[in-house]
Amino acid sequence: MGPMTAEGRVLLAAPRGYCAGVDRAVITVEKALDHYGPPVYVRKQIVHNKHVVETLEERGAIFVEELDEVPEGALVVFSAHGVSPMVHDQAAKRELRTIDATCPLVTKVHNEARRFARDDLDIVLIGHDGHEEVEGTAGEAPSHVQLVESPDDVENVEVRDPSKVVWLSQTTLSVDETFQTVDRLRERFPDLISPPSDDICYATQNRQVAVKEIAAESELVLVVGSSNSSNSVRLVEVALEAGADDAHRVDNADEIDESWLQGVRTVGLTSGASVPEDLVAGVIDWLAERGFPTVEEHRTTEESLIFSLPRELRRDLKSSAASE
Repeated sequence: MGPMTAEGRVLLAAPRGYCAGVDRAVITVEKALDHYGPPVYVRKQIVHNKHVVETLEERGAIFVEELDEVPEGALVVFSAHGVSPMVHDQAAKRELRTIDATCPLVTKVHNEARRFARDDLDIVLIGHDGHEEVEGTAGEAPSHVQLVESPDDVENVEVRDPSKVVWLSQTTLSVDETFQTVDRLRERFPDLISPPSDDICYATQNRQVAVKEIAAESELVLVVGSSNSSNSVRLVEVALEAGADDAHRVDNADEIDESWLQGVRTVGLTSGASVPEDLVAGVIDWLAERGFPTVEEHRTTEESLIFSLPRELRRDLKSSAASE
């Protein structure tokens, strides 16, 4: 063996970054700005990434918390996280033109909530209180839904009939913790009904599997993502559980603290599902300048899912193409 080099390496997780629902939502706002011209209003952050939101604001998107901030008759895009029926009703009352960029995998959970409520089941929704996705899903059937945030909340669940209970979940949770919660629910309610397919989305699962693969070999794992991005925050937790000595979430390279690199030979790197790849590239450059020039990508699976654009937008783009 030759002499040991002191060079560090970066293990880059794949899949990472944009999922199909985020890609579709961001392109929806970009195409709406191109086609209708600014301003295009967006209710809540289109996706939970600071950089994406700022870039779209520069192009003329106006982000609002609630629909009463949107002028009557204006165009508003609903974010990837979905909205409750109440929000659709408000939009109709104010005669807003809407484009719904809700991720189809979130829509699937909404449809499940409606169907199970029609069957008069008690629905236990596993998720984070106050998260937009949870507000939208719970709003489909508020009288049937109760929220559970962690396995320890299970003892507080109250149901009318233990044989008529179903669980659903937010799409961006920790897979392992969610199934611990489901196991606890099943201990209390042996007849617990499961959704037709697990609600945690493919991208959330794939990014967690990928970060686990690199975490055990990394003294430090960096997750690029914003603080309000549930799936990004979960990646930090998953990395620590999977054996990383240390793990941090950063919005970009500027937020990395050089002291984290002390004694580190291998940095694991990944990004959440709403993070543009150029932010990851910036971290790779930052690390290269500080003694981590080699990058090895560890790929656990290929992702090929693509969602077509919201139909309201497709219709308008199509009719203007036809008239040109």
